[in-house]
Amino acid sequence: MSAVVTVKFFARLRETLQTDELELPIGEQATVAEVIDTLARRGAPWDVLKGEQPVMIAVNQTMARPAHTLEPGDEIALFPPVTGG
Repeated sequence: MSAVVTVKFFARLRETLQTDELELPIGEQATVAEVIDTLARRGAPWDVLKGEQPVMIAVNQTMARPAHTLEPGDEIALFPPVTGG
């Protein structure tokens, strides 16, 4: 049985990807960066996750970096970058 994480998408990402949440199997010592790479390899529109502006990441409701190592059952939230004006 493989480990699974939940990936949630917010704001513009949810609209672009036409989903708000999915479950994804992960391997041992998987990182957030690997999850993002896996999703981006699906092609358009998923490649927006690896676009010019990096997405913001939270793991279990705490801001995290792409190198964050995941545990089974973790919740990853991906947000578009914040822009101000």
